[in-house]
Amino acid sequence: MSIPHRTVGHGPKTVFLLHGWFGSADGWGSFPDYLDPEAATWVFTDNRGYGARMGEAGDYTLAEVAADVLALADELGAEKFWLVGHSMGGAEVLKVLATAPDRVEGIVALTPVGALPTPLDEAGSDLFYGAPDDPGKRFGIIDFTTGNRLTPVWVKSVADWSLAHSTVEGFRGAVVAWANADFLADVEGKPTPMLVIAGEHDPALGLETCNQVWAPYFPNVTIEVMPNAGHYPMFETPVALATRINAFVAG
Repeated sequence: MSIPHRTVGHGPKTVFLLHGWFGSADGWGSFPDYLDPEAATWVFTDNRGYGARMGEAGDYTLAEVAADVLALADELGAEKFWLVGHSMGGAEVLKVLATAPDRVEGIVALTPVGALPTPLDEAGSDLFYGAPDDPGKRFGIIDFTTGNRLTPVWVKSVADWSLAHSTVEGFRGAVVAWANADFLADVEGKPTPMLVIAGEHDPALGLETCNQVWAPYFPNVTIEVMPNAGHYPMFETPVALATRINAFVAG
């Protein structure tokens, strides 16, 4: 059975883009419009329980996500490919790397978690693990991770998108998976070229966190800050983000 996906462009390189916790394959705003269609075929995927796969149940683990990406790569005839992962997608692209290191040509991680557990205090645990059943907590997470500086109209739109484009089970399974990622030993030291983009206004997964979770463990990682962006640069600074990713994938 074909795995649902969205494709932009028709270039020779294949790039899989894995959405964040509040996203989906169609939930990247205008950012896909600015990707270079001649340079790569940009393939936007859905996790099980998200987007076009909301009706597809799963165990919602990182291993399952990685297996699905590899199955889609096989389906599309992409022996080698690039990976872009937003937020929880950072752990997911690293899990793909752990599973099939020889197939991954490069990684872009946007405001990402990594291959280590995400430390949450009692209030954080209540907020994040309570979000699947509480739209108000979803709103609060989005507002906080963009620096409490953006219009509530937009914040609500992202929260509403997640409610409409993911199942509660898939959303809950996802947070359990990414918050408890613990497989650094499987990827540490990999020479894969990596670009990590932190948001200037992201208090949770900003530069300091990326320097702790990514910089010490990968010899070919570059960590940059996206100005005027918080946790969602695909919405906040879509042109700048696409420009940087186009350049990195072009080599």
